Amino acid sequence: MKAIIIPQFGEASVLTQKEVITPQPGLGEVTIDVAYAGINYAEVLFRKGVVADLSLPFVPGIEVSGTIREIGEGVTGFQIGQAVAALTIVGGGGYAEVVKVDADLVIALDQETKTIDMEVAAAFPSNVTTAMMILSDVAHMEKGETVLVHAAAGGVGSAIGQMARALGAARVIGVVGSKQKIAYAKSLGYNEVYLRDEYVEAIRGSGIDIVIDQVGGDARETGLSLLSPLGRLVVMGNASEAEDVAVSANELWFSSKAVLGFNLQLMSVYHPKAVAKAAKKALPYVVSGQVSVDVTDVVNLEDIAKAHKSIEDRTSKGKMVLQVKTT
Repeated sequence: MKAIIIPQFGEASVLTQKEVITPQPGLGEVTIDVAYAGINYAEVLFRKGVVADLSLPFVPGIEVSGTIREIGEGVTGFQIGQAVAALTIVGGGGYAEVVKVDADLVIALDQETKTIDMEVAAAFPSNVTTAMMILSDVAHMEKGETVLVHAAAGGVGSAIGQMARALGAARVIGVVGSKQKIAYAKSLGYNEVYLRDEYVEAIRGSGIDIVIDQVGGDARETGLSLLSPLGRLVVMGNASEAEDVAVSANELWFSSKAVLGFNLQLMSVYHPKAVAKAAKKALPYVVSGQVSVDVTDVVNLEDIAKAHKSIEDRTSKGKMVLQVKTT
């Protein structure tokens, strides 16, 4: 089968299309004929060697849509040819014609969700599931709270902002890195959108209950300082590639604030059923349009390096998907 591999860590140019062995499902697994694969910042981290214990060559790709190809021993509830979406984040493999995945991380696109396009189905498992879990299971957002989201125009940020509104946040504030992204972020339903260099003075003292930080560095330190008592800073990335930020436990004690972390891959390894539950809970929000998954570009296999570069250069908006099945 065709696959995009990482033969060595490095720049986007290392991504290579190659013929590899088609995987077979093991106990508790299925294989999926991939139609589309989501393109994410996580796969950039894989390619750059940031993720520990990654054996090369490696096929990246943390989410897909497609149809069930084969069903492994012990798996029930699926049929060959059935339309599905899946989180392939544990072992990767989404940038390929066939991917093997734990059946617990596969979401059936049944009668209730049959209206969803396969492009969108490939773009929701990572970001929208993350949004649901961060707000519901990690930050325990309550209706009426104020949420600030960094990288608001990106794939994850756009999902978090919309999900916060759908779950009852009273005020959702977006922070972006360039003027070109302000209008786009506003179109996603943010109450306010600010540039990263200008947002602090505009919102200081206004009572922030939750800050979602994908950026790290100064954004992390500032986010913690902006929180109200009982506020929660959720750390879920370090796109700035800044040095780690130290947090004083005593300061958390004195200020009555919390710092929480979220890693979808780790959750998928240790708690796949909880992740699948969140994905299934999130999917109806996408189907109903309450959370719009904005697929801004469908990329061919030959153009995957360009897509990765646009994510690294922070010029991308919304979500890109890789078209794997061409017939």
